[in-house]
Amino acid sequence: MAFGHFAVEVGKALPLGAVPTDKGVNFAVFSRNASAITLVIYESDAPDSVYEEILLDKRKYRTGNIWHCHIPGLKAGALYLYRADGPYAPEKGLRFNSGKALIDPYAKALTDLSRWDFGTSLGYDNGKNSTDLSYSHRDNTSDVPRCIVINDDFDWQGDAPLNYPLRFSVLYETHVRGLTKNPNSGVDHPGTYRGVVEKIPYFKDLGITSLEFLPVQEFSEYELLTKNPQTGETLKNYWGYSTVAFFAPKLSYSSDQSPGGQVREFKEMVRELHKAGLEVILDIVFNHTAEGNEMGPTFSFRGLDNSIYYILNENKRFYQNYSGCGNTVNCNHPVVRTLIIECLRYWVVEMHVDGFRFDLGSILGRDQEGNLMENPPMLERIAEDPVLSATKIIAEAWDAGGAYQVGWFPGGRWAEWNDRYRDDVRMYWKGDLKQTRYLATRLSGSSDLYLRDGRKPFHSINFITSHDGFTMRDLVTYEQKHNEENGENNADGSNNNNSSNYGFEGPSADSELEILRQRQIKNLIATMMLSQGTPMLLGGDEMARTQNGNNNAYCQDNGISWYDWELVLNNAGLYRFVKEIISFRLRHPGFMRPEFYTGRDGNYNAIPDILWLDAEGETPDWENIGPCLALRMDGSRADILADRDDNDFFIMFNAGEESADFNICEPLDGKKWVRIIDTGLPPPQDILLPGSEKQLTNLEQYTVMGRSLVVLISRLLY
Repeated sequence: MAFGHFAVEVGKALPLGAVPTDKGVNFAVFSRNASAITLVIYESDAPDSVYEEILLDKRKYRTGNIWHCHIPGLKAGALYLYRADGPYAPEKGLRFNSGKALIDPYAKALTDLSRWDFGTSLGYDNGKNSTDLSYSHRDNTSDVPRCIVINDDFDWQGDAPLNYPLRFSVLYETHVRGLTKNPNSGVDHPGTYRGVVEKIPYFKDLGITSLEFLPVQEFSEYELLTKNPQTGETLKNYWGYSTVAFFAPKLSYSSDQSPGGQVREFKEMVRELHKAGLEVILDIVFNHTAEGNEMGPTFSFRGLDNSIYYILNENKRFYQNYSGCGNTVNCNHPVVRTLIIECLRYWVVEMHVDGFRFDLGSILGRDQEGNLMENPPMLERIAEDPVLSATKIIAEAWDAGGAYQVGWFPGGRWAEWNDRYRDDVRMYWKGDLKQTRYLATRLSGSSDLYLRDGRKPFHSINFITSHDGFTMRDLVTYEQKHNEENGENNADGSNNNNSSNYGFEGPSADSELEILRQRQIKNLIATMMLSQGTPMLLGGDEMARTQNGNNNAYCQDNGISWYDWELVLNNAGLYRFVKEIISFRLRHPGFMRPEFYTGRDGNYNAIPDILWLDAEGETPDWENIGPCLALRMDGSRADILADRDDNDFFIMFNAGEESADFNICEPLDGKKWVRIIDTGLPPPQDILLPGSEKQLTNLEQYTVMGRSLVVLISRLLY
């Protein structure tokens, strides 16, 4: 194909985006308020590459609010951008600037972002005394990363999304780059989608079912200007919660740097993970974009139709900021709702992902003025969409504008990150007073949050740690955050961590202190795996990964955030414990119940499905109970949907510093209690393998060490 002087046909208004046809490529982009749209076709991705501009006559190349054309002879791999002309009237919410090249909101891949200076995309003159009301006459057509035309044909080898039921899932939150970027990761393609594939044997050994990736939609690592005060290096956007293109997988996470290679490599990763029985869940950020507030760059939505895509203030020059990042996507505008649904469908249909975690999900429930809606059409549409019917949808049920909807998230079938679970379990094991009754509520599936609207225990995503906050190791090592290297004078990150250093801030040479810290990690992870609900493990917690007390490592693309794979061997006892407790959970349907406990026998046997006891074996005084709690769990028909029985369990928790003697219930049907877990014992006695459980010598009482938990399981012994 010779470059330049393209023939231009009318084409079709739908689908939106750049779509290869039998004879060329069809282009379609939305803009209601533009007076003209120009399609720019590039010869290459070089900054000074030759390009050709195709002005779309609105009388011929516009259907409704869709501008479109068909370019015969063009093929997948072609590079393009748009320009949009129209009024520059910020006080009216209109910020068109025909000198600014614009990324297609439906772009499926972008060229290298590393050379992109957001400053060239400012729609206003950024001179010394200028404001956003001024107008930039600088043409940046040569400076913006290009959109790549993608052909979605791929040999999936029969693959389809796995879509495990939530209650049978164990989620593992991780970062594509940080997982394998460390030189000691032992992979051939560090920091990439292929590096993830190389770690499949590790994931299989650990036993998790689902990988939940931090954002992989294209973003710029280089948008930050802050420097690390200790090294002088400019910090990077590591987490990726600043989306540039929602349909496009991140190029820098791909070892294949050829045009469109990131799409192929992402699909290869998903296919190989599925072959290994591992799901793929994406953290997706529809609440804001990288265009920021009125002083931010104009590179996509702002330049195509600012007042449609964003929630604006009453003074339309300014943006409502419910995201804490400068702007808020206008999620319940019909045009934006369609974009979000089509984006989710694309990742499910063409990329085969199994689910999504929606960052600051409450924003998807705000109307076009920013008010929270009782029945938000966006949330209902996602929940009821027929293509997404088997897809996991998980909400971070709050936002930066004051919304907090944990337990109240609208839309029907949504699961939620349960931060109440996180806080209550942390406070219990830290030894805070009056926390034992809250522990019982969280262990039993948080019925106080999810029972009232017909949701189930598995709609609670139970987590102790996540990317946002301390790692598990740091949770038991630091009482204060240590974010000095973020360049914000340690003012960023949460001050409410419910953490403890147990007498010394930071790593210690005191072996007894380090044993206690490891035991507390086991207690926290075991509690999560023994709770009703869907557990989510922060990647690296199984090996005691540390961030040196940094609880907001969003800008640390270095050893602070990368996995140190030597820790797997250095903390082999902890890794073994986590691996075995995951296996224990998945073997026993009693911990994956489809319904809440009733506290009744259900006319099936003589005891209730769960019985709560204090250390003396009596009904707890919930207002005054101390740090000790026991429960007897009846395994009869634990999975009532499949009519499956499980063992009975007797579980004892002791968050106090001193040992406590627990009176033990008599097991049923002539069975005996055997010990399978005691976190107070050293490895490998802390968790025993199936068939090697330890028979009790005292059938009436068990001594639980301070800051320990014990699990007994019923067996027929001859």
